[in-house]
Amino acid sequence: MRILFHIGHYALFLRETFARPERIRIYWRRTLDEIDLLGVKSLGIVSVLSGFMGAVIALQTKSNINNPFIPDNLVGFATRQSSILEFSPTIIALILAGKVAGTIAAEIGTMRVKEQIDALDIMGVNSAGYLVLPKVVAALVIFPFLIIISMFLSVFGGYLIVAATGIISTAAYEEGIRLDFDPFTVTYALIKTEVFAFIITTVGGYHGYITRGGTREVGISSTTGVVWSIVAIIISNFVITKLML
Repeated sequence: MRILFHIGHYALFLRETFARPERIRIYWRRTLDEIDLLGVKSLGIVSVLSGFMGAVIALQTKSNINNPFIPDNLVGFATRQSSILEFSPTIIALILAGKVAGTIAAEIGTMRVKEQIDALDIMGVNSAGYLVLPKVVAALVIFPFLIIISMFLSVFGGYLIVAATGIISTAAYEEGIRLDFDPFTVTYALIKTEVFAFIITTVGGYHGYITRGGTREVGISSTTGVVWSIVAIIISNFVITKLML
């Protein structure tokens, strides 16, 4: 019953969040700030994780190929497919859930316990929309760019480890990257990314918005926002994969 309670309140929270903004110009400026905070400042961790992730996929793929009849270009093919279909959109989204959802929940939760949100409501401002909508729009805009960069760096990380270790030739790796490429896989990954971006920002924002108490409760809300964002991402990943592939 507790889950149904939160689902209902989450739906009401979304209705408030996407109500008509009071002043578009203010929301626009806040959205630009959020793009920098949520996206640009996440580029470092996304880049490092993606590069090493691609290198690990390439090494593990080669280490499990013991049959001489299996061509070496399978390493490049497997690295590309794994990165585009699952690792970049899903694993990076889970990492961003830990970083972004926690940050949003802590920020809004702190404003709630300090009664700053109550002050916005008293002034007639739609506090849910003012605080959360720019974050949602920013994530929907910038996350696909992060995932595209992640895809490239993951495949490139595999190339670098192949070139450095000589486990296969770089020509075979490049051939595998080009083998039977289907542009729909990128479309599928970006659709997942948009759904995950929406989940991360709204679930994190919701748990921060309903925070009651003091600083201890802010920490609990931050953790809860991260946990439920991850759960929702995993469930939606299964649903989207079932529907689209």
